[in-house]
Amino acid sequence: MPPRAGKFASAAASGSSGSVDLGLVVKRGQTMSTAMNHAGDKPPRDPGRHRGRLVRFVLITALALVLVAVGLIAGLNLRGPVSISQQLNCGSSPATCGYPSASSTGVPAGTVLRTVPGQVSKGTGWHYDSRGFVQVDGAGAVLNDLYIPFNVNIVASGVTISDVHVVAGGPDVIGISLRHTHDVTIKNTTISGIDTGSRRLMTGIKDVYGDSADTTILRNNISRFETGVQLDSGVIQDNYIHDPGYISGDHTNGVMSNGGTSLLSITHNTILNSRGQTDAIGLFEDFNTQASRSVTNNLVAGGAYAIYGGATKAALPTSDIVISGNRFSTIYYPKCGAYGRSRTSTRPGRATSGPATSGMPPVR
Repeated sequence: MPPRAGKFASAAASGSSGSVDLGLVVKRGQTMSTAMNHAGDKPPRDPGRHRGRLVRFVLITALALVLVAVGLIAGLNLRGPVSISQQLNCGSSPATCGYPSASSTGVPAGTVLRTVPGQVSKGTGWHYDSRGFVQVDGAGAVLNDLYIPFNVNIVASGVTISDVHVVAGGPDVIGISLRHTHDVTIKNTTISGIDTGSRRLMTGIKDVYGDSADTTILRNNISRFETGVQLDSGVIQDNYIHDPGYISGDHTNGVMSNGGTSLLSITHNTILNSRGQTDAIGLFEDFNTQASRSVTNNLVAGGAYAIYGGATKAALPTSDIVISGNRFSTIYYPKCGAYGRSRTSTRPGRATSGPATSGMPPVR
């Protein structure tokens, strides 16, 4: 709306012709004397006072704009949720940035668990073995709402582990082991070593022979390990992998693969390795080439390098590896890992497709 006549507005600003004199607007069709007659006997207003008000208004508006800009830079939530790319402190508080954390993974709060073997020692397709482990040997077996202070050894396919708390530890102990399986799902489960020293887990979840297919590892909370998850194909998604253990000789990994060409998807996990060696995610070629891998939208920190992206051996070419959209936290080391964010090959024919730093700067 244009300013009212007499409020320091020009006729041009209001879409009419005329001139301004002593704070009065001469409207279309009026003469100066007519305008003065309309003003009556009131003395003319001081234009300086109105200029002062206008200056104050401009200054206040400019200050407000500066405050808004500062708020946005500081990541304040002035107009709704702040995007992940604007968030800080993701490593120390993954949930605030939309990444998996203790509150969104593992056994859901309030779940009542039965202890094996004290309260229950067997079910359809599984049983407690007196040698000190739980054997899952029935196709389609479902284990849920259990507290298991032993290794869970899966040798059947179509198995589901859900809402289970596994606690075990020792130099060669695995939390959940897969042997020649397919279509196994492990979800909403907490897997932990007994401590971070001599009774840490060797591996939280491990495909022992590297031939298990179509494995899904979803929303698990895994800690106190040498390696969190070791898998060569399948889906690893929305997990919280953190607080590794250590004994002399360990090579600490968050998620690792020793090679394979069936699809392996590592997506939207929080993987934090506080140690300055090995990785948060490692694609190695110890036994096979690396191909058909997708490492996307993870929050990672620590290790020597946070991500090893394949092509670790010159004789083994890589292909169809995508590493993109991952967020690199400096919570442990200024470079994310002790030596840097990622180590990937750039040799022709062996390069990863998509930089490990795509779209995500390192953050604390």
